[in-house]
Parts: sequence; structure tokens; C-alpha cells
Amino acid sequence: MSSKKKDFGTSGNSGFEPIDFVSALLADLKLETLAREGSEFLEEARRIVNGSSELDCSRDPRFKDPTWRENPLYRRLGQSYLAFCRATEAIADEAKGDALRYEKAKLAVDHINSLLAPTNTLAGNPAAIKKAFETGGQSLVSGLRNFVQDLRTNNGLPTQADGSGFRVGENLAASPGAVIYRNEQLEIIQYKPTTAEVYRIPLLVMTPQVNKFYFLDLAPGRSFVEYMTSQGYQVFIVSWRNPTPEQGDWRLDDYCQALDGAIDAVCQVSASRQLNTFGFCAGGITMSALLSSLIARGRGDRVKTVSYAVTLLDFSEPAMIGVLKSQTLLRMARKESHGKGVLEGDKLAAIFTLLRPNDLVWNYFVNNYLLGNSPPAFDILVWNSDGTNLTAGLHEDFLTFFDENVAARAGSFDVLGVPLDVSKITQDAFVVGAVKDHLTPWLGCYRTTQLLGGKSEFVLSSSGHIAGLVNPPGNPKSFYMTGPEPGPDPLAWKAAAESHTGSWWEYWAVWASSRSGGKKRARKTLGSTRYPPLADAPGEYVFD
Repeated sequence: MSSKKKDFGTSGNSGFEPIDFVSALLADLKLETLAREGSEFLEEARRIVNGSSELDCSRDPRFKDPTWRENPLYRRLGQSYLAFCRATEAIADEAKGDALRYEKAKLAVDHINSLLAPTNTLAGNPAAIKKAFETGGQSLVSGLRNFVQDLRTNNGLPTQADGSGFRVGENLAASPGAVIYRNEQLEIIQYKPTTAEVYRIPLLVMTPQVNKFYFLDLAPGRSFVEYMTSQGYQVFIVSWRNPTPEQGDWRLDDYCQALDGAIDAVCQVSASRQLNTFGFCAGGITMSALLSSLIARGRGDRVKTVSYAVTLLDFSEPAMIGVLKSQTLLRMARKESHGKGVLEGDKLAAIFTLLRPNDLVWNYFVNNYLLGNSPPAFDILVWNSDGTNLTAGLHEDFLTFFDENVAARAGSFDVLGVPLDVSKITQDAFVVGAVKDHLTPWLGCYRTTQLLGGKSEFVLSSSGHIAGLVNPPGNPKSFYMTGPEPGPDPLAWKAAAESHTGSWWEYWAVWASSRSGGKKRARKTLGSTRYPPLADAPGEYVFD
């Protein structure tokens, strides 16, 4: 194992201003129905004052303290807040006929409502007041200390996780393996087999360039890598280099070219003419672009099957990420990345955090500052804080995919000199969506089955964007849905689907088993004469 460890003690300040993001959203929000909703709000306010309102704030976890039900003043305060939220949400609902405008209005309203929650203030948070008395004010001192620390080191946003107990290479990204291939853009990690026999056709996992790879190799028992090696798969994974401004001109072509060489290395090391590929999130976009190019150049048979997890290829489906499809925001993003050469990782993370203001901002604001608690020690959130930069060139190409929906329009974008056409991908495909995914909604992920040219299997996982991926077997709350061959209507597919307790990892392992060749004896050594091990897993690039 590499002796190089990453400590999650501090993070840098990027200067990101959340107000820029919110202002751009509010520019698209129209309030034509304000007068009507204002009238209804005033009528509900009258009922609240005289004690006849039936609004119940106990269903909202922010109001779980019994004071909100037992104290007449707090009960009325909570009801007034709910009435206000109901009015603003009704205003946003007026935009439902325009999917893009509706998503923007919903998020703008979500920011307003989350900001104005009375629980975000000491006087409006009975639980915080009680704790302050119980601790003799120590909770407020701790909260102030946390607040000052976040101003200095976390862009002024509340820290989501305590990373002091986590180190990459020790209790994160700890599966044994070795880097067997490296180029400017990536490292390929081969993992040590844990079974006596392995499938002949290896698996190459293509991770997103906007994150470190090890969300797929978290703590033991929660690692996708660990599970797949236990099922007899030869697992290789892409660890992207964290680019600096000097590499700002790297584009999608450069990343696809880097993967092209990696495919040759994986096939040579595993002594296989073919491999299976699995693209996660933006890694699925890159995988599709590369495979379309390989097919056009007569080399598509190198890939046996393709799998996608929470990947959007068709951006026409309404999604929360669609709020970024604002010319104001797109100009801001392009200007930011081109000015510096990269879109810095902590700024990118802050943008995605602001897509869920209550869950990812104000929840921690109350916990860290008003209650004076330390943020939780949670591996997924620690990984989420370990951001990567996005080159200006790749950012520009991803924005083109997003803004012009080029993957759904054959021939409208070139990859390595040939037109992109994902309908030419005729390999068997496994496509995963997550039922609560706020970034890449499952309805959009489902559309991938209609774009590809081969036979597709669609699986709908429980949970959200990341928790739907970090989905180890054994969690009784996890489930996944399988159904008939996907047709044009995703809701019809869901109506006919069956729900299964457990993890989609298990279902994929069975699906892939008949598409991975026979089995052979596992080799005891990693790499090959041509591609000897260069470093122990998790490699060098993960520490950039």
C-alpha cells in the first residue's frame, strides 16, 4: 500500500460567492400570481392568529422539538412559516407548463424558504435555546468557533463532515491493488483478486472527472470494488488526474484518447481481447463518446458490454441540474473556468451543494452553529469534500452536451475526428437510475435505453445520486426495481416493474456473469511484463 496518505483536516477558500448563484436564479423567477397568493396567505394568517389554523408543522423534522406544539407563540410562528412556504411554492407551481422555468422557480423558492426558516435563528430554535442553557452557553461558544473556522476554510458554507478520522489509503480507498498504467490524464488501478477464479473478460470502471474515484472504494463493507472482486470480477478503475490551470486546454478528446490507451493496457494485462465498461455519472458521458469513436473507427468490438449508473445522455428531461441552463449562469461558468484555466473543485462542489439548500446548507448551519455540534464523521460526505478541478476545455465540452443536448442529436458533435452517434452503440447495456436522484433524475437516465442501439436492461435503485451508487448488500432499507425490456414510456416500465429488497450491485453481478466469458485461475501477481505495477493502490493522482 502506498505510504502517501491524504488527511482531511482543512480545505482552502475559493472565494465562491453563493449570492451570484441565487441572483441568477431569481432573475428567471416570475411572480405574476403574487397578489392572489398574498391574499390567501393573509387569510391563513388570520386563522393562525385566532388559533383556528389546521397547519401542522410536526411533520417537518426542523420542528420536531415539542415546544413547537406546546407553546402557543412557537406554534403560531411555525404555522406562519408553513403558510408562507405554501404561498411561495404555489407561485412556483404557476411555471409548471415550462419545465425549465419551473425547475428554476422551484429552486429559487427553495432557497428563499430555507433561508427564512425560523429554526435558522437562535430565538426561533427552541432546541438550540435549551442546549445553550444546559451547557451554560458552551454550545454557543462552540458554534461561534465552528462558524469562524468555516469562514476561513470552507467558502463560508457550513462543513458537512468531520474528516479528521479519515485518510485515503488507510480507511478510504483501501482495497489492495496497483497502478498498472499511467498517462497525463489518468491512472488505471488493477485490484487484487479475492477469489481463486476470475471471469476472463475484465471490468473497466470509468469514473467522473469531477470527483475522486474512491466513492466506489469507501470503507470495507461499503466498497463497490471490494464487492465486485468478491464476485470473481477482474476490476480495473480509472483514477483521473486533478488538473491544474496549466492543463486547462484538455478537452473531451484528450480524455477519450487517454482512455483509448488504457483499454489496450487493461486487455493486455488481463489477457483478454475484450472488456466490459461501466460509466458512473459523467464517466458515462465520456465512455459513450469514446465508444462511439471506436465504433466509427472499426474498433468497437474491444468493448463487450456497457453499463451506466446515474448518467444523463439526454438532457431534455426536466432535472434540477436544468436550473444551470441559464445563459447568465452559463456565461458565469465559462468566464470562471476560462479565466483561471480550471473550474475549481470547491467552487463546483459549492454549486451542487446550493442545489439542495435545506439539506446541505441550513441543516448543517443549525447543527454546527446554533447547536454547537461537530459535523458528522461520514465517509460519503468526506469524499464529497475532496473535490477535483475541471479543465476549461472539458468544462466547455460538458456545457455543450448539457446546453445543446448533443448526445441525443447524432452527428452534432465530433469526438476524435468522427461524429458522435450513440445509436451505433449496439452492445448489451445495463442502465441504473436512482429514484430520489436530484441531479440526474431517473426519468432522464431511463432515456439512455432509448438512445442506444442495442438491448438494454434498466434498473431503478433506491435512494439518491450518491447513496444510490454506494449501495452495498445487506441494508434492509435498500431496494431496486427491475422490469420488462424498456420501451418509450418510463412510467409504463415502472408500473410493470417488480421491487426487490437488496442492492442493485447483486443484480448487476448476475447480469454481467453471462457476459464476462468463462472463468480462469486468478493470477497472484498484478500487472504484466509490458505493464508492470507503478505504485500501490490508490495510486498517486488521487492525492493531487
